[in-house]
Amino acid sequence: MANDRLIAISKLMSLMLRHEPAKFGLILDAEGFAPFEEVLAAVQTRLPETAAADLLSIVETLERDKQRFTIVDGDIRANYGHSLADRIAHSTAIPPARLFHGTHAAAVDAILREGLRPMKRQYVHLTPNLDLASRVGAPRGKPQILEVDATAAHAAGIQFHRANENFWLVNDLPARFLRGPSA
Repeated sequence: MANDRLIAISKLMSLMLRHEPAKFGLILDAEGFAPFEEVLAAVQTRLPETAAADLLSIVETLERDKQRFTIVDGDIRANYGHSLADRIAHSTAIPPARLFHGTHAAAVDAILREGLRPMKRQYVHLTPNLDLASRVGAPRGKPQILEVDATAAHAAGIQFHRANENFWLVNDLPARFLRGPSA
């Protein structure tokens, strides 16, 4: 039951920090951070029993492999998945040789023809973790896993951004760097 409560708080935080900060009176900096205490106060307007410890628990333990949030110097942000007009800045980095993208069967042909695009998100999300890619692709049926030749893409000038240890981001990715599905 406690986990269900944390999931509800996490979903509210995602709405606030990824999609509608202004609706909750939050102002995000260029990297998507807002003061921790302001986010806590905003969460408490909807879920009054929420404590600072709940937010810390969400960051540190809830779906740890996805690392949805980061806290730095008293500020908190959602790490990825933003639908805001202004793009959240992430540092560029050299990716691992192989990354994966989880999707659904209906999208595979178009992706292999046209490449990966961020659609309604700011970036295309990739992961070196095959299991995580499967979970990302699962909500709309049997997951389809595309393999990304990240070494070749990086050598061709595609900029990769490291969101956290499990997610890499690109603006878009041409089809020539994709193979799949492999699931």
